[in-house]
Amino acid sequence: METKSTNNHQPSTFNINTLRADFPILSREVYGKPLVYLDNGATTQKPTCVLKTIEKFYNQINSNIHRGVHKLSDESTQEYENAREVVRKFLNARKSSEIIFTSGTTASINLVAYSFGEVFVNQDDEVIVTEMEHHSNIVPWQLLCERKGAKLKALPFNDEGELVLPKLQELISPKTRIIAVTHVSNTLGTVNPIAEIVRIAHSHNIPVLVDGAQGVKHGVVDVQELDADFYAFSGHKIYGPTGIGVLYGKEEWLERMVPWQGGGDMISTVTFEKTTYNVLPFKFEAGTANYIGAAGLATALEYYMDFGREKATAYEDELLKYATKRLKEIDGLTIYGNATNKAAIVSFLLKDIHPYDTGMILDKMGIAVRTGNHCTQPVIDHYQIDGTVRASLAFYNTFEEIDILVDALTKVKEMFG
Repeated sequence: METKSTNNHQPSTFNINTLRADFPILSREVYGKPLVYLDNGATTQKPTCVLKTIEKFYNQINSNIHRGVHKLSDESTQEYENAREVVRKFLNARKSSEIIFTSGTTASINLVAYSFGEVFVNQDDEVIVTEMEHHSNIVPWQLLCERKGAKLKALPFNDEGELVLPKLQELISPKTRIIAVTHVSNTLGTVNPIAEIVRIAHSHNIPVLVDGAQGVKHGVVDVQELDADFYAFSGHKIYGPTGIGVLYGKEEWLERMVPWQGGGDMISTVTFEKTTYNVLPFKFEAGTANYIGAAGLATALEYYMDFGREKATAYEDELLKYATKRLKEIDGLTIYGNATNKAAIVSFLLKDIHPYDTGMILDKMGIAVRTGNHCTQPVIDHYQIDGTVRASLAFYNTFEEIDILVDALTKVKEMFG
């Protein structure tokens, strides 16, 4: 796709057309029109190198890991553990044993909510989340609180979409056991001050879990610099396969937590009288792992790191500025989420037009956006609306695609008079 944006922006450090060629799906048509894929917050597309890794694994290596003595099992195991080391480097974790493979962010958060909660949360204790969390970082903590008789508290955000950080100190009490917060809001695009939140929490000896589903592709994530106790993300949000995710956890916490699932690989010994558990990270990886997904994720992370995470984020920031400027030109369009520090996500409404209607008409024009509450019902309730249309950008999107979106929204508005 040639970029013919009205603002003549072109990325100065890379060829956007060469980059887009790495993602085969971007060249397809929808309803006879070129696909404009602006739903990257839901899932990102996959480069050819990831697809080739998965195909090669099934064609040449496939065998269950950790249990076989034959050649294929050994190669498969090596690829899986190599993938763990790639993730360690990507997050700058201290040890590869602090990297646990899961099925995704949701599974990672549920793991902590159960395993941490079983040991450290009791009757009348408290868990703090924020008002802007994805349901996956609310419901697991609600389940824990219901099970344990604990209390869930929420840190609010203001109408700009920024957390009211001074209130965190007010919410924290001697009964606070853990704080769970999103790195980047999937609806508002807000990039939260994680290091500052962690600093406040740690001053009270409270651990912090970070939902990194959106944050993991916004600049360089360094878990040691953030000092996060737990960091969760999904492979499919960062150009990798579906069904694979990561939980980073500090060794000191993981060692003290109980397993959340039982089965093969997570055990050391099993008798009918007693079972002892395997060492980290295997203690939390029960059953046959998604080893092919892990290999695909490693390829995706290497691809992204080779491209340059800072470069990708800088380009997405330029796309965001341009998209925000162009969308504000549409009379009657309201953007929800105007934080100073924001990732490339824009949620908006056209006045008096239901977001589903907008989304369905855009689809017929070849434009893929997300509509609804984006699994953040409390965010939608905050603004007293039914939902939004969300355009979420990636480094393979173009300024021309933003122009196409704006032109299409203008037509939607005209259709509704």
